[in-house]
Amino acid sequence: MDALPARAATLRAFNRFYTRKIGVPGDTLLSTRFSLTESRLLWELAQAPKGSPGLTATALVRNLQLDAGYLSRLLASLRERGLVKARRAAHDGRQTLLSLTAAGARAFASLDKRSQEQASALLAALPEAQQQQLMLATGQLQTLLGDTAREPPRLRALRSGDLGWVVSRHGALYAQEYGFDVHFEALVARIAADFIDQFDAQREAAWIAERAGTPLGCVFIVRSRHERTGKPLPGVAQLRLLLVEPAARGQGLGKLLTAECERFAVAAGYQRIKLWTNSVLLAARGIYQAAGYRLLSSEAHTKFGGTQVGEVWEKQLSR
Repeated sequence: MDALPARAATLRAFNRFYTRKIGVPGDTLLSTRFSLTESRLLWELAQAPKGSPGLTATALVRNLQLDAGYLSRLLASLRERGLVKARRAAHDGRQTLLSLTAAGARAFASLDKRSQEQASALLAALPEAQQQQLMLATGQLQTLLGDTAREPPRLRALRSGDLGWVVSRHGALYAQEYGFDVHFEALVARIAADFIDQFDAQREAAWIAERAGTPLGCVFIVRSRHERTGKPLPGVAQLRLLLVEPAARGQGLGKLLTAECERFAVAAGYQRIKLWTNSVLLAARGIYQAAGYRLLSSEAHTKFGGTQVGEVWEKQLSR
């Protein structure tokens, strides 16, 4: 890729900027007597579960991705300073278990407090909207680079700011991946506004899927309404605005969101769920088909700037 060297340079520039911002290039971290690596080592030892006998040097090498000899020298220094203790494992005398001493725990608590204060000061300098933007960006970095990829996503209810994200991501992704124009984004905005204006907590719901605070997807379940009169159709729910971020695809998230809609619909007393989609959305169609939806009808349209085939799918619900 011709763009790869330039992108790598941009990423390196960001690394230099951020490490300067938090004072990493200095000999010590946060005006303490600890280097960055020593601080991270104390953090790893402090995260051991309560009551745990400690961590092995092998585990620390794996977690910190350090050379074993370098780690050994760091541990020796921390032990000499009375911050780390070592003892033989009861189950295997060949293994040494490492843990913080009382002094080490106090040193870590002070270091952790300073780090929290530094991060809080960085955030406090930004208005609320920019703080939320920063949280989203950091979460996306973690997800894309794999640090949190093994954590299961969690579903939560909507909160302030989520509808803007839903509209924005639908508009951006569908334009990028399917060539939909701004009329699609306008449609999503109307659906989102109607959800708030007509909301019935007993019959309607919406969820955001997130990991490490980063939104990964969304889905809405609402009362299905007559196309012309707008009146609710008895016993019929409608699944709307299913979206999964590209970085989170292939992990079963679409299936999880769809299943949550069905669970809610059954509990709310609906007899069936319907949805409208487009034939070009192959991944979404696969999710619906696997979940037991069947295609009822299809019709060509030009609502979003090009010729598409709209489809109506439906699933009968069993209690």
